[in-house]
Amino acid sequence: MASNTRLFAPLTIRGVTLRNRIAVSPMCQYSSEDGFANDWHIVHLGSRAVGGAAIVFTEATAVTAEGRISPADLGIWKDEHIPNLTRITEFIASQGAIPGMQLAHAGRKASTQVPWIGSNAVSASDGGWQPVAPSAIPFRDGDPTPHELTVAEIGRIVDAFAAAAHRALAAGFRVVEIHGAHGYLLDEFLSPLANHRTDEYGGSFENRIRLTAEVAQSIRRVWPEALPLFIRISAQDWVPGGWTLEESVELARRLKPMGVDLVDCSSGGVVPDAKIEIGPGYQVPFAETVRREAGVLTGAVGMITEPKQADEIIAKGQADIVLLAREMLRDPYWPLRAARALGAEPPVPAQYGRAF
Repeated sequence: MASNTRLFAPLTIRGVTLRNRIAVSPMCQYSSEDGFANDWHIVHLGSRAVGGAAIVFTEATAVTAEGRISPADLGIWKDEHIPNLTRITEFIASQGAIPGMQLAHAGRKASTQVPWIGSNAVSASDGGWQPVAPSAIPFRDGDPTPHELTVAEIGRIVDAFAAAAHRALAAGFRVVEIHGAHGYLLDEFLSPLANHRTDEYGGSFENRIRLTAEVAQSIRRVWPEALPLFIRISAQDWVPGGWTLEESVELARRLKPMGVDLVDCSSGGVVPDAKIEIGPGYQVPFAETVRREAGVLTGAVGMITEPKQADEIIAKGQADIVLLAREMLRDPYWPLRAARALGAEPPVPAQYGRAF
């Protein structure tokens, strides 16, 4: 590694050492049947491990069948999912990368069409289901009204996250990330725009974060002490009266002693009409603020595309890792290209050495 780049400095979190600071962000592939991983997933995820990333995350992986965004989502709600996932983790690990899984429940945004087909709800006759939410408020006008979860049903979802983490461990994953962002179930509980409850899961900040805290604690009870636990949050809703960056900082402070090691800072998604100020690195200040004020490791994500840009984020202490999504779709070997651009030694597989 060249001395003038921080992007390719290793990072140890608990008992796991990342070979650099680059992670493949979770990206839905909408290519599963009944939640099962298949050849598409091993090629998609495996090629990014070959490409030199430190962590390769699965897409948002549903902890219950009704927690899928679409009927074509990846799942980990039953033991039968484990063998296909194990094939993927073994290959990722063989390439020097860390296999990671994002555990998710889509809440009121579940049972929707695969995006290249449309954005409408999927009817029961077409394999859809009634979504669930903290409150009986649809995401958009015209969407089906979600079922308002009872306290007992919330408890079962907490248990489902823990069971999913246990299966992820059995499948060979070494990092799990809780999906608490983008308007999916945990984010719906956090945001007063989606959570109108009057019980212990709604109203005050303490009540709105209760489910997220319970999920983190339930996962930590089954997830080994030596392995990292991340969470992705929407650092703000971009809407007046919604979840704020200040609340994100306080949430991060409270999750750290519960065993959450890194906060992956995204934003938005809880309502369809948010006015988001998009531009290169537009969410990096969220990661920087949470890192500084909560004293926790953070990940920066969102329109990070250039090696120098990514390196500066790490060098300036704005985040501890960067997570790339669309840029990794365009170029699975972005980390190898970035290493060469920054004067570092690219982690090139022997089979590809002649090209470097």
